[in-house]
Amino acid sequence: MARWIALLLLATCLVAGAKEAEPAAADPALEASMLRVAAELRCLVCQNQTIADSHSGLAEDLRREVREQLKRGASDEQVIQYMTDRYGDFVRYRPAFKATTAVLWIGPGVLLLVGIGVLAIVLRRRTRMAPELFEPDEDEANDGAAPGPTRGATP
Repeated sequence: MARWIALLLLATCLVAGAKEAEPAAADPALEASMLRVAAELRCLVCQNQTIADSHSGLAEDLRREVREQLKRGASDEQVIQYMTDRYGDFVRYRPAFKATTAVLWIGPGVLLLVGIGVLAIVLRRRTRMAPELFEPDEDEANDGAAPGPTRGATP
């Protein structure tokens, strides 16, 4: 009997926690436009997803706001500009190239070039070093034997 009560309680909790699906817009063109704009805006909670992909509460609110602005007749660019004015350049999934976002666009390439330059310098210095400066292998240091096949090995 206790099992049935526990099972009934569990089923009630699952049903109570379920959310009703958000109705799709009556106008398919409006919904397509909302998805196009939502794909350009970053979820401020998830940060690696667009608001079109995110399931967070804030993303749902932002999608609702985008839908309402599009219903009022705002263009895609106007909605994106409104969100950028309200939340800053960070809300744009692909921020515009300008002085404040230049590091986002140029930074990875500069870091790659610096890394390649450091690697080239280190490798060039290593080729100029005398062989005595390198640490010997453990096998060579332990038995003093020349590198090659181990003792007792057949060729």
